[in-house]
Amino acid sequence: MCGIKWKNKEMHKLNLKKPLAFFDLETTGINVVRDRILEISILKALVNGKNEVKTWRINPGMPIPVESSLIHGIYDEDVKDCPTFKEVARTIAVFLEGCDLAGFNSNRFDVPLLVEEFLRAGVDIEMKHRKLVDVQRIYHLMEPRNLSAAYRFYCGKELLNAHSAEADTLATYEILGAQVERYAGVQIKGENGEMIEPIVNDINKLHALTATRMVDYAGRMVFDGKGNVIFNFGKHSGKRVLDVLQSEPSYFEWMLKGDFSLDTKRKLTEIRLQSLKQQ
Repeated sequence: MCGIKWKNKEMHKLNLKKPLAFFDLETTGINVVRDRILEISILKALVNGKNEVKTWRINPGMPIPVESSLIHGIYDEDVKDCPTFKEVARTIAVFLEGCDLAGFNSNRFDVPLLVEEFLRAGVDIEMKHRKLVDVQRIYHLMEPRNLSAAYRFYCGKELLNAHSAEADTLATYEILGAQVERYAGVQIKGENGEMIEPIVNDINKLHALTATRMVDYAGRMVFDGKGNVIFNFGKHSGKRVLDVLQSEPSYFEWMLKGDFSLDTKRKLTEIRLQSLKQQ
């Protein structure tokens, strides 16, 4: 079934100043550069407490590995007559217009892959001013488990039809509402033992808690504790990007030609151009 599905859900408990779009992807695999979206479900929580849900099935333009189909239940036959992402990209972009984004493990996978698909489709989706809330990040700080366990713990329900994009999206939506209610004012320890701000019912604060270290969506570059952009992989991991580009200019060309996401290459190019202007 390739058509858009609509549903209305119960009113949320989130304190919103702009719409917050919860989304989940089912894909051909987990490689941001090579894999493609098969299904995307978006629940748009509106400021007035109402929400809209839309789900698209996508023809990825490539065979679906059987090991992936066994997880999410989507096979080549199921999507052969569905539109490609390029054909629905503008429609999805319009639905996401003006929204912050939320998901489960979304900062590490769903956001990077979605941005990559938009770039491949030639659709410019503005991301600079969007807040990103990763429900898994909050969950792992407080209760390190998976989505089904999170749903059971926070909502007291069993997650039926797990690995369906829509079921996972709706569960994530309910979990965040329960999290901000349960942990309001609770002091938190970070990954390195440092004390960080408690969870509050504010999307800007939740973004700061779950997404502020990100530079590119694939996580190849991050901000360090002093606001410097550093590499987060390979032989230069932990080094300032500007220092590496100055001392080893060929590293820039290697990354541009390498198997890195388009978004990573775009952000790296922006950093290099900014450094050249400052010289």
